[in-house]
Amino acid sequence: MELFTVSLHSASHEAIDRLHRYLSEEFVDLHSDDNGSPAGFLRPDYEGMAIQCRADLPHFQLEKDGPPIYRKAAGAFARYVMNELEPMLLKAIIRKQFHYEDAAEIEALSRYCHNILYGTAAIATQEEDNAADMRLSDLERRLGKVADELETFIASNTRLHLDGFVSFRLATYWQELKDVVAYAVDEYVMDKQYQEFISLLKYFVRMQEVKLPIVHVLHKGGSDFVLYDHQFQLLDTVPADRIVAEMLESEMNMEDMIVSTLITVSPQQIVIHTRQPELPVMRTLETIFEQRVRLCSSCSQCSFLFEESDKPLAATAEASAEIRIRNVIP
Repeated sequence: MELFTVSLHSASHEAIDRLHRYLSEEFVDLHSDDNGSPAGFLRPDYEGMAIQCRADLPHFQLEKDGPPIYRKAAGAFARYVMNELEPMLLKAIIRKQFHYEDAAEIEALSRYCHNILYGTAAIATQEEDNAADMRLSDLERRLGKVADELETFIASNTRLHLDGFVSFRLATYWQELKDVVAYAVDEYVMDKQYQEFISLLKYFVRMQEVKLPIVHVLHKGGSDFVLYDHQFQLLDTVPADRIVAEMLESEMNMEDMIVSTLITVSPQQIVIHTRQPELPVMRTLETIFEQRVRLCSSCSQCSFLFEESDKPLAATAEASAEIRIRNVIP
């Protein structure tokens, strides 16, 4: 007896094969029972682009066997929707509702959406582990909501046109995707503005005339930095360039003082002594000052700098300072 049939009119043979695989995976537990499953799915009908679920009479009893069949089938359909269709749905929203037409921008925004929904493949810290747990919980919630609507439908209908159901019945799911795209667009625009601003700072650095041969930057932690000249004397505070200071104040949310000061003193070389080279501010400084920057955490001066960071270091002679510099930068 036919229990219900699901169709994918706009899909390919490969797509309907993937849907059949999702269904098979969901029904593995039922088929492994000693008595077997009271219902199962036929191989895809490629001409009609459909998969039929048939009940095994007389063993099948709708009241008892129907609910677990519907639930597992709905779970497979939900997984197909979110794994196979969701990327296309997000791109459709990006194009039609946010009016992006450039293919590269659409792909970039799609990646932003994916990262919001599923995170990145980077190695996670403890904080990122917690975020990953939250994303997994949210994924299960979204899968459950989509499956609930599909289960309700197939429990009372023998025909499910999955394309049409996704397009016209999953209003809550669509709204969540729209919210994700809206957030992704905001992030994308801000990041783009930030990159443009970083490029402008890099231009200032390149145009500035070199004023000092080298500056040593001691990173004491967080946003606390101390600057030394080439003789390891504390560098006198210099007023920031007015244009740079205004740019930083209006645009940048980071350790403004260190960026402003380094642009103003314009050294040929910058050595940053830090125990935290992985911090975002280090990457930012490397991006702005490019090949001028060297990060150091283990030179002959580092231990003394970190132990005596509140005291100025006096060089005994010019030659000694040169040796120190060579120790810092191989």
